[in-house]
Amino acid sequence: MFFLAIRQLVFRKRQTMLTTLGIILGTAAYVAISGIMLGFQNFIIEQLLNNDSHIRISSKEKPIFAHSLDSDFFEKNEIVKWLSPPSGRKDNAKIEYPQGWFDRLNTDSNVAAYSPQLIIQAIIRRGKVAQGINMIGADVSLQEKVTNIREYMAEGKFSDIGNSGNKIVAGSSLLTKIGARVSETVFITSGKGHPIPFKIAGSFRLGIKNIDEGVIFSALGDVQKVNQTPSQISTIAVKLKNVSLAGKIADNWASTGQDKVQSWDQANANFMSIFRTQDILRNSMTVSITIVACFGIYNILNMLVNQKKREIAILRSIGYESKDIQKLFLIQGIVLGLFGGIFGLFIGYLACRYYGTIKSADGMLSGKGGYMLVSYDIAIYIKAFMLAFFSSAIASFLPARAAGKFTPIDIIRSEG
Repeated sequence: MFFLAIRQLVFRKRQTMLTTLGIILGTAAYVAISGIMLGFQNFIIEQLLNNDSHIRISSKEKPIFAHSLDSDFFEKNEIVKWLSPPSGRKDNAKIEYPQGWFDRLNTDSNVAAYSPQLIIQAIIRRGKVAQGINMIGADVSLQEKVTNIREYMAEGKFSDIGNSGNKIVAGSSLLTKIGARVSETVFITSGKGHPIPFKIAGSFRLGIKNIDEGVIFSALGDVQKVNQTPSQISTIAVKLKNVSLAGKIADNWASTGQDKVQSWDQANANFMSIFRTQDILRNSMTVSITIVACFGIYNILNMLVNQKKREIAILRSIGYESKDIQKLFLIQGIVLGLFGGIFGLFIGYLACRYYGTIKSADGMLSGKGGYMLVSYDIAIYIKAFMLAFFSSAIASFLPARAAGKFTPIDIIRSEG
């Protein structure tokens, strides 16, 4: 039965080749596009997870409504009507009771490490060139336990910051923008005093443009000195033992404290939204490929059934059962899906290898070497093959069932 099915496919070379080509191209396109999309997603998520905390505790932001300030200016029973109601947002510049969080984090079994930070907005200046930045002050040893930033150092070591001494580690893109190099001195001010000289001890490159162009790290005490707020912290970065629990734990902590608590995925909801949109597009493409492949296989097998009525009549006359005829055409559909899927995976893999050699511009679409990011996740290839195989099997079912219903007498009558 298998060899008879193959013989019929070989006999109709052109239709067989065109249908197989459609499956090959569809499978290869799915592999290549999924590789690019997931490569980008995996890279961004890896950067967000490894170079930022899983949970961030910070001072709370409170929106100001029309009567939020009544109690600050008027007696309790007074009726207040503002000509111009107050509005805006009241931010606390610091965590009011950090020791309470430290005690809680020290006893929580889910916490792997945490790092108190002071994050301020400042201006870095080299000569006449100035640039706005986010300056993060942290204890170096604790910060290295929370993030993997030392693995992304382009020059120097992260630990070169030390515990004091006015040293910074800056994003490599930031140094390019202000024309500075490692070991040079720049001036930093938060606007509350004279600019303070800082030595550039190293540079990092995460591949995330906003961070590489706008963030510098320094010792916690040095940043407190720039901001003129000794002993103050604004953020606690927390690393968990199990990152999948970040959202649940953040919600639990937020419900029992006065401060703002966000997990990494809540803080990067914009990225997550983009990834969900990409997944929808990718799955839509999968459905389209499946439909096209199904129609191709259905058409060629349907034509084959009509052209092979005489052979079907002969097979039925010499003792082949209806289920044998169905099996004959099902085998043909499965063979098309099998070969189309395998060759499609191979071509898709070659396409991914080629994309991985394309040098892209520095930014969010490029990895460490500046090459396009491509994922070779085995799940992509398994899913692509299963789609090709099962869509072929499903599409061949209807023609096979129709062929199985033919009887010799029906075929003789239809042939006239």
